[in-house]
Amino acid sequence: MSQPQLARRIALDVIMAVRESDAYANLLLPVRLGRAKLSEADAGLATELTYGTLRMQGYYDRIIALAAGRSVDKIDPPILDVLRLACHQLLSMRVAQHAAVDESVQLAKTVGSNSAVGFVNGVLRTITRTDAETWRERVLAEAHSGEEALALEYSHPLWVTRAFRQVLVAEGHEGELEQLLVADNVAPRVSLTALPGYATVDELDAHTSEYSPVGAVLDGGDPLRLPAVREGRARVQDEGSALAALILSRARPISPGEQWLDLCAGPGGKAALLAAEAIQGGAILTANELVPARAELVRKALAVFEKPPEVWELDGTTVGETYPAQFDRILLDAPCTGLGALRRRPEARWRKQPSDVAGLGALQSALLASGLAALKPGGLLAYVTCSPHAAETKAVVASVLRKMPGVEKLDTPAVLQSLVRESLDLPEASHVQLWPHRHGTDAMFVQLLTKV
Repeated sequence: MSQPQLARRIALDVIMAVRESDAYANLLLPVRLGRAKLSEADAGLATELTYGTLRMQGYYDRIIALAAGRSVDKIDPPILDVLRLACHQLLSMRVAQHAAVDESVQLAKTVGSNSAVGFVNGVLRTITRTDAETWRERVLAEAHSGEEALALEYSHPLWVTRAFRQVLVAEGHEGELEQLLVADNVAPRVSLTALPGYATVDELDAHTSEYSPVGAVLDGGDPLRLPAVREGRARVQDEGSALAALILSRARPISPGEQWLDLCAGPGGKAALLAAEAIQGGAILTANELVPARAELVRKALAVFEKPPEVWELDGTTVGETYPAQFDRILLDAPCTGLGALRRRPEARWRKQPSDVAGLGALQSALLASGLAALKPGGLLAYVTCSPHAAETKAVVASVLRKMPGVEKLDTPAVLQSLVRESLDLPEASHVQLWPHRHGTDAMFVQLLTKV
């Protein structure tokens, strides 16, 4: 098998695994690429095919349905995956049409019957007879509103598009919805965090981050070529994630002996940054992660430290009862829909449903109430989600504060502005909401709270 066709086969395998077994493309693809030992160019091809197809899946499904004359749920799922992969090459990449069609037909032979192979050939020939701009016009002609047109064109579920619009309207930035959807479809830069006291930004051979005082951005290439990353002294970490941890650790000076807790620590990126900050200031961090496999990832993330923080495997909703008023600072990076990281995990947009938000809201509220119960009077808690959805952010904080008198919101934007390299464009609010299109970060929400 030629290297370009092997790249296509790997992309198809990853896309099928995402659909069949809820695999995470960002975890599975590097493993498959490592095994295949592709050239840098073909590894880049496999990466673009995988992520591009997953991002634009909803848009391509509309085109496939129009070209096939039937809805996509009537198409055998592996054959539909082949068609989606072909659509990305035909409509969004500079791949010769004959090569994209011929190679896709060959892939179809490996996953479908002879009749399915003929179907793939026919659908793709139909798609090639019309240019990309005309297909776009045909897809948008199906929209019933401007909002639905944006959802179709930029391949987001309509309910996600509406949730984003609601938050932007509340900020007075409704006009930025299209910019946000565009940003979600652009691969993020590789951001690094140098653990304070263990690595410096200067040794990372990269551009300093725009905002994070411990961050850097790589132009490209494998981060593991850097000694500090190989040794665990620096980490690949979104700048927004690093800022969320620093808001807690740098909100006020650290008193030696402070007890810190990372309540939902998996997979351990923020825990590692907090641990470095705690060690610098003489504080003691404990990490907690209920899921054993994720707790193991936290232990690996903390193994760089001479005395790694203890990792508990407790139900976070019970920690407040078990350890009442024990901690000076608590990070609650709550389980959420992950709608703020769609650049990084493109398949997440198709996995979640509006009904997931309600279930997560109940868990987020229970975790926040537990975290506040575990907080000492005068202590600080940072409530963080990698989702901008109002029901996972402001609504959770408001509902818990109604039931827990004596808890106050702190001016989180003021804390963040005091620690960043460049001033951030933030609306007037007690919370921080970062955005991919405005700040180049994941859409992290952070609210600092204190117990009076």
